[in-house]
Amino acid sequence: MRTSWCAVLCLALVSVEARADLKLGFVDLQKALAEVGEGREAKARLKSEQDRNRSELESEKNRLGSEKLVLDKQGSMMSEEVRAQKFAEWQRRMIETAQKAEKKQLELAEKERVELKKIFDKMDPIVSGIAQREGLAMVFEKTDSGLVYALPTMELTPELIRTYNERYPTKVKDSRSSPSQVVKP
Repeated sequence: MRTSWCAVLCLALVSVEARADLKLGFVDLQKALAEVGEGREAKARLKSEQDRNRSELESEKNRLGSEKLVLDKQGSMMSEEVRAQKFAEWQRRMIETAQKAEKKQLELAEKERVELKKIFDKMDPIVSGIAQREGLAMVFEKTDSGLVYALPTMELTPELIRTYNERYPTKVKDSRSSPSQVVKP
């Protein structure tokens, strides 16, 4: 919300005459992230790790569930002390499993943050270069700026994606065809 107020304040401070010549643009960084090669690769790596973590967690939960069934069935044949000890051990392992899952989720979130930062850091100078070349006074991020409407001709996202993919090619090519990946003659 702060960004949109900042934009409004900046525009309000610009004189009426200057506003007539004011050129603006916007980018959709989430769309760009989803379409640049490095973004797709990062997303695939993170999804693979998330799936692996989920699989490990499910295996551990299933193992603990089976142990609980055995404990419930055999509990009546155990002394109260042994049953309490086994149940306490099972509870400890359940807590450890939950803590392990939470830790892996936090680690994955940090990896995602680091991966995205690397990509966004590479996008910033590209956006700046496009803005300078086009004589744009401001470039807004579509989602975070509170942008409600802008002329489609003001969108720089396709050029950002094309330029990024040219500067930072990846080994895996995308089989999808999108207008943003068409090379202009």
